[in-house]
Amino acid sequence: MTTGTRLEALDVFRGSTVAAMILVSTPGNWDAVYWPLEHAAWHGWTPTDLVFPFFLFAMGASVPIALARRRAQPRRVRHHVGRRALILFGLGLLLNAMNAPSPLVWSTFRIPGVLQRIAIVFVIIAWLTEKRSRSVQIGVAAGVLLVYWAAMMLVPVPGFGPGVLTPNGNLASFLDRLVLRRHLAFGTWDPEGILSTVPAIATALCGVFAGDWLIDPAARPHRALSLWAAGAIATVAALMWDLVFPINKNLWTSSFALLAAGVATQLLAVCYWVLDVQGVKGWSLPFVAFGRNALAAYFLSVSLDTIMTRWAVAAPEGSLKWSLYTHAFESPLAPCCGMELASMAYAIAYVALWAVVVIIMYRRRIFVGI
Repeated sequence: MTTGTRLEALDVFRGSTVAAMILVSTPGNWDAVYWPLEHAAWHGWTPTDLVFPFFLFAMGASVPIALARRRAQPRRVRHHVGRRALILFGLGLLLNAMNAPSPLVWSTFRIPGVLQRIAIVFVIIAWLTEKRSRSVQIGVAAGVLLVYWAAMMLVPVPGFGPGVLTPNGNLASFLDRLVLRRHLAFGTWDPEGILSTVPAIATALCGVFAGDWLIDPAARPHRALSLWAAGAIATVAALMWDLVFPINKNLWTSSFALLAAGVATQLLAVCYWVLDVQGVKGWSLPFVAFGRNALAAYFLSVSLDTIMTRWAVAAPEGSLKWSLYTHAFESPLAPCCGMELASMAYAIAYVALWAVVVIIMYRRRIFVGI
């Protein structure tokens, strides 16, 4: 069972999500990727599309536990939330700068991003969990999904009309262009834009509900089953909603937000039953280590990948990453097993490298927090 207020299941869930984020973000060759490791082109979804919302879900489940340690001093809570959000947003901008074409052009520099969305959602979730009741939180989660659906389908976009869900014709991309101008990932739209961040709040709130359900001191094995059932119901509801409001990660449609929360809830319930109820933990160390240093693992791994990609070496490879991939993975694996396997093998090896790093940090009790 759980010890104190720490759920091993949550650490493992968060850690496996971070490992998956690294895996899908660092293939050896972006032109040779198995479809489950790619994002859906637009409507629809793949396992990769669920990775980011899983991280938001895990963050939501962790927020009440993290803030409880500071609750006796409200000023300390506010300081922690503000400081963490600013650092997250700043680190996101730094990643954008590292990935931007050289030389950096400020007029088109991307402002939104993964860490920026996490920062915004974190502030809102922290405020809701500290200042508002559970009934209000549930109302907010349901309300933002319904209002976002109505806005996207009913509000007319100049030049396109209402209910157009193409990359340029939807309300979210229109507002992004209006507010952020050219500071978007794809010029006219961004997958982490302003309006599409609103339903992401519901994804994180579902994490809050799941975490609170499991952390209760009276928790019993049946809680795993009831949580899994709730996730299954949400997943079915999302698939039905998809018929009228397509599942779309780039727009973070309400059906997508509900699908991601539903699947995440089911997986967290399984982790809880295996780890915290049955006590089967022999396999969990790498994921616990990733989970305890989630931000450091994500930021440093993406940064190193960017550095290796840009580190020029002699032709014909062009970059340090391409040279490593070509000699160690593509040359021996592609002729017999295909380019996709070679590309995935590189990504798995990269995840394994970072697993070694975070395990060493975990064993030495080094935890990088903000």
